Amino acid sequence: MVDPRTPVLVGVGQFTERIDDPGYRGMSAVDLATEATRAALADTGADVAAVARAIEVFVGLRQFEICTPFADPPLGASDNYVRSVAKRVGADPVRAVLEPIGGSGSQKVVTEFAAAIAAGEIEVALVLGSEPGSTAKYFSTRDDKPDFTEHVGGQLEDRGYGFEQYMSEYTAKHGLTGAPVQYGLLDNARRAHLGLGVDDYRHEMAELFAPFSQVAAKNPFSSSPVERSVQEIETVTDENRMICDPYPRLMVARDTVNQGAAALVMSVAAARRLGVPEEKWVYLRGHANQTEQDLLDRVDLHVSVSARQAVAEALRVAGIGIDDVSTFDLYSCFPFPVFAVCDEFELAADDPRGLTLTGGLPYFGGPGNSYSLHGIAETVTEMRATPGAFGLVGANGGVMSKYSVGVYSTEPADWAPDRSSELQADVAALPTIPVTRDAEGRGTIETYSVRYDWPETTGIIIGRLDADGSRFMAVTDDEELVALMTDGDPLGAAISVTPTEDGVNRATLA
Repeated sequence: MVDPRTPVLVGVGQFTERIDDPGYRGMSAVDLATEATRAALADTGADVAAVARAIEVFVGLRQFEICTPFADPPLGASDNYVRSVAKRVGADPVRAVLEPIGGSGSQKVVTEFAAAIAAGEIEVALVLGSEPGSTAKYFSTRDDKPDFTEHVGGQLEDRGYGFEQYMSEYTAKHGLTGAPVQYGLLDNARRAHLGLGVDDYRHEMAELFAPFSQVAAKNPFSSSPVERSVQEIETVTDENRMICDPYPRLMVARDTVNQGAAALVMSVAAARRLGVPEEKWVYLRGHANQTEQDLLDRVDLHVSVSARQAVAEALRVAGIGIDDVSTFDLYSCFPFPVFAVCDEFELAADDPRGLTLTGGLPYFGGPGNSYSLHGIAETVTEMRATPGAFGLVGANGGVMSKYSVGVYSTEPADWAPDRSSELQADVAALPTIPVTRDAEGRGTIETYSVRYDWPETTGIIIGRLDADGSRFMAVTDDEELVALMTDGDPLGAAISVTPTEDGVNRATLA
């Protein structure tokens, strides 16, 4: 017997529509999340209407189209995404919450509201997310555009956009305005640490991701259920064009998807009262959240302290070691977040347990901030099928900025708190690298990426000044340096950097 306030996940749901499906509808964010929520309610095996009425808190994950205040959703949107979904499923929650951006949010809020249940503050919560990127693209060139505007009103705890945590005016001016270039800097920093050449590292990334595509090919909720070979993933072609160095397209999260997911968590007492069969219950046995230093402050760009600490703490809370984990779903927008965990815990790319249950963001799909909610759904399903096993979900947000971990099992245990707050002090105490914003003089390239998505191919550089070892950012369209960055290996190359009046440092070969 466990404490009746112990939280259990009792229902999970997923929904995907592919543009080549018969009857493709081009659904809105609300409709995608509604389908997933209905599936989660049905998955409880209890009275759907009664369960819906019992939900006290609906927590929504923010879509890309509402991630900044700078542009309106192209097809309109609900003024209260969370309550629009609740209304469609016959629920009227006391509290509606909208999370900031970040792929760690799925696991972070499951942990947050599971803890609230354990504390007796609430009994039932639902976490939901969706991404209608496919719909936006489909209707972008059509005249028959739908209008998804919806005025629902009602209470909403909007926690803000949150993008300011991941970028600054300085980094944005130097090209760090999208995830591929940001993670390209991290993967090339890891390559520098390993001492690998460009081709060898691209092969290592392809070897990591090929097994992911094998899982995606068998997943009915996958956006791209196609198995890819190592050679196909690593070879640059017109179809597999370079996005940002070091990534061809097949190594980049597929965000033009229509996907939704939902997870229902409630107390053991509520599960019994609502008639949820015990074979549906999955316990959140371990959990932790950690926040990394800002990108330019980090001494070692090739590691993730937050991922290391979050995984270790979640395992400690669960009372198990990494060898006791039966399944993993590691956030995989690009290779680096997977490598960051594998490097710390000695997991091989071909670990027989696998590193994903969904198929990963480049193949299963990368539905914005809600990808790991699909990972949680798959893990809950797998834990039910293998009673007593443990499954680990690693959720990553920002520029490897936040990492949240959940360890799941049908093996009962009372809720155990984690030490995330105390461990965060370890990150705060880490040394930092001084940054020179207006850099001038000679330096070396510490890491780099190349933006092929700009009108002119442009190199993005993090470097160190020879004079004092301080770090700086720079961009370059210098023909000779860009050639080295696209066709050679610029790591450690000597450069000259000059500040400009617009606050952008520009680099050339020294």
